[in-house]
Amino acid sequence: MSKYSLHARERRAAQTDRMREIESAWMRSLPAETAQAFTRSVEAARARAPEGRHPDMAPGTLPRPPRPGHEPRPPKDQNQRPRRWG
Repeated sequence: MSKYSLHARERRAAQTDRMREIESAWMRSLPAETAQAFTRSVEAARARAPEGRHPDMAPGTLPRPPRPGHEPRPPKDQNQRPRRWG
């Protein structure tokens, strides 16, 4: 558990309050129908379930199955000891 100084907590609270002021001023500057559409889209996004986990791949690559005959080998059994002849 990390502890933050009183100054850091107060600064973060002040930043949060300032962001709320800026957001409310921005919402007031929008036309009413645009603000309502934005609010509806935000509520719809928050109501959606989170996306599933993406495969661990480089960005922009397609998941392609291996070509026939080029499937990966099964892992070797690591518990076997090497045999000694002699």
